[in-house]
Parts: sequence; C-alpha cells; structure tokens
Amino acid sequence: MIDILTQEINGLWMVLKDSATLPGVVWLSVTLTIYALAIKINRLAGNNPLLHPLVITAVGVMLLAVVTGTAIDDYQQHAGLLHWLLGPATVALALPMYAQWQKVRELGWQLVLAIAVGGIIAPVLAWLCLFVVDAPLALQMTMLAKSITTPLAMETSRVIGGVPELAAVFVIITGIAGAIAAPLSFRLFQVADRQAQGIALGSVAHAVGTAKALSMGEDVAAMASLGLCLNGIMTAIVLPLVFS
Repeated sequence: MIDILTQEINGLWMVLKDSATLPGVVWLSVTLTIYALAIKINRLAGNNPLLHPLVITAVGVMLLAVVTGTAIDDYQQHAGLLHWLLGPATVALALPMYAQWQKVRELGWQLVLAIAVGGIIAPVLAWLCLFVVDAPLALQMTMLAKSITTPLAMETSRVIGGVPELAAVFVIITGIAGAIAAPLSFRLFQVADRQAQGIALGSVAHAVGTAKALSMGEDVAAMASLGLCLNGIMTAIVLPLVFS
C-alpha cells in the first residue's frame, strides 16, 4: 500500500513539473479556455449532442496542435495534469452514486439487472461487429469499454489490452449516437416510464446521455446518473476479471 502511494505521489510530482513549464501552462490554459467556450456553445445550441463540449474541445485542441506544429505526445506531456485528474474524477463518481443510494435500495435487483443487461448487450454487439470483420484484438478489447464514462473506459481498456486513447474516442461517439437515437427509440418502443428512460441513457450513453437526460427533467437525469455510475463500476470490475 505504501509503495503504491509512493508511486502515485512520484507520478503526480512529475506531472506537476511538466505542467509548471511555460508550454505546460499555455496548453493547460488553452484547453480549459476552449472547454469553457464549448460549454457556452453547447448551451446556446440547446444541448445538441453533436456540439457536446468534449467534441468541440477535442476538435479545437487538435486544430491548434496542427497549426502550431505540436506533436500529440508533446501535448500529452504538457497537459499531463488533466490526464492525471481522471483518477480523482473516477473516484468522484461515488458522490452521485451515494446520492441515489436510496433509489438503489428501493428498486433492488431489478435495477441492477436492467443496468447489467444494457451494459452487456451494447458493447457485446459492437464487439461482435469488429470480431466478424477480423479487426485487431486491441481494437476489439477497446470496444468493450465503449459504454462507460471516459475515465473508467480508458483505465479499463488499458488493463484488458485495449488502447486507452481510442477508448475515449469510442466513448464520445457512443454517447453522441445514444443521445441522438434515444428520443426516437423511446417513441418507437413506447418506453414512457421516465425512470426507464433515465436508466437507459445513463447505462448506454454514459455522460453524454446523462447530459441529454438533464434536458428531459431532473427525475430522468437522476436515474441516468445512477445508470452511468453503476454500469461503469460493474464494467470496470467484470472486464478485467474476464480478460486479464
């Protein structure tokens, strides 16, 4: 335990040293500024999933990196503090989970089963498409983590032999597709129960789906955050046990 804590402290120290340099400060400031603008743009667009803040920020940073001739490896080093913060962000998922704990106790095994089914079917179907076309194994492993939030997806993908950076891309695409398809799917299959809508959005479309749920009402958003957290935790535990 002490060795792990020492490694984390040393890792944080190295990240802080890189981020404290002039390029590090510049890229951190630029990234956060673009993200703040992206949030405003998304709100002005009525929370359109195609203009999700993560998408706008990724495109903006990529364009700046191309214009300035900055390699991706250099950017990752300069903005390493953001990557390190994914760890605390993952732990912070315990807060919305705790806030909805009473709901978990009320719904019991039915809730867990519903989230588990959604958390299994969605990634397995996507993985099956890659398996049929004989895609590289690393790509197949990465796809299995596509339906959980980015911090968990990147770490889980790394553990099972996937590509963490690509996992983040799959997560964003999955979230956008889920947020766009959800209203039509609910009407097509006549899913009128708002709790079920929230659970589906959070379990399959994670954070982007939860953002969509916010526009549908607080009760839907609460269940979406519960689905996001519970599915993320279960997937992060099960996948390494199965494929490690």
